[in-house]
Amino acid sequence: MGIHPTAIVAEGAELGPGVDIGPYCTVGPRVRLGAGTRLLAHVVVDGDTVLGEDNELFPFCVVGCQPQDKKLKTKDPAGRLVIGSHNRIREHVTIHGGTPFGGGVTTIGDHNMLLVGAHIGHDATVGSHVVFTNGAMAAGHTWIGDRAILGAMVGIHQFARVGKLAMIGAGAMVSHDAPPFGTVQGDRAKLVAVNLVGLHRNGYTQEQKALVKRVFRLLFWRAGTLHQRLELVRGSGLHRDPVCREIVDFVAESRRGVCSPRSGRQALAQGFEASGDGSSG
Repeated sequence: MGIHPTAIVAEGAELGPGVDIGPYCTVGPRVRLGAGTRLLAHVVVDGDTVLGEDNELFPFCVVGCQPQDKKLKTKDPAGRLVIGSHNRIREHVTIHGGTPFGGGVTTIGDHNMLLVGAHIGHDATVGSHVVFTNGAMAAGHTWIGDRAILGAMVGIHQFARVGKLAMIGAGAMVSHDAPPFGTVQGDRAKLVAVNLVGLHRNGYTQEQKALVKRVFRLLFWRAGTLHQRLELVRGSGLHRDPVCREIVDFVAESRRGVCSPRSGRQALAQGFEASGDGSSG
């Protein structure tokens, strides 16, 4: 374990074996750093913050400070933040803990990449293997599923959800829920396609890809109310497949509504026949 002489580690902080704290870092008294975690330089970790093993925090990122909530007073302690293992948190990333007015804790999973300037707000939940590209931001109370990719400068509205393996195109402003396995883009973001590249990269079979496309057609590009379309899919043989049930359950549980599809026959053809390049920038 190495602590640079210019670093400030408060009494009460708990450091696991092999933790490395670089120049001018600041670690608060309620912080716990797991084995092998590295703070490169000028990193601030404060609040009731727990990091798992083998995390790497790059210069000028700020983790666990008091959330941006007007209801909090200046002297209120920073909230709870739990970060898993094997995450890469790049320069100028900010992550805030929970508040008494929300769930009380912000939770980040494992193997995530949070690129330069990304932000995760208070009481948010982020899964594992998620990518926040440069400048992507998730507001308070948001929920980001496993293996989602948020392109550069994406904004996720408070209380909105992003489903598993969703691809959010660069610059999208997401004010409604983005369904699992979908691609959304634009301001305000619209559902434009199935994320075929993401499905392929994560080992989904051709049959599973075809099933997702079929479910999307029935749920999002078909006449009738959303309730009618959900019941149609639930009553079909497709609903026996767990991938289908994951999509249906996500849509049915939405409280903000799901990103509406791009309209028009041309958009329908483009959305389901073009796979895209899956890039996050």
